[in-house]
Amino acid sequence: MPTVKAGKSRQVVIPKEIWDEMAFSPGEYFDVKVVKGNLVLVPKKLVDRDELLSPEDEVSLAKGLAELNQGKGIKWEEFKKKHGLDR
Repeated sequence: MPTVKAGKSRQVVIPKEIWDEMAFSPGEYFDVKVVKGNLVLVPKKLVDRDELLSPEDEVSLAKGLAELNQGKGIKWEEFKKKHGLDR
């Protein structure tokens, strides 16, 4: 287990081997908490407003899921053929 040192401004560097293993990117966000006396960093994905569904999209999604649950869906191969995407 690598040992790290806290800097003057409370910054801690994540060791490269852990950074690479977790596939972190610069600018990544983390939730920071204490669990049973241990410091835990949990990667956090922030979502831009434009990535959220509009109320209309929410309704459309709910309708589509309801249709799928009723067995009204079609297989991907059938969809491609129906819409000329099977080329």
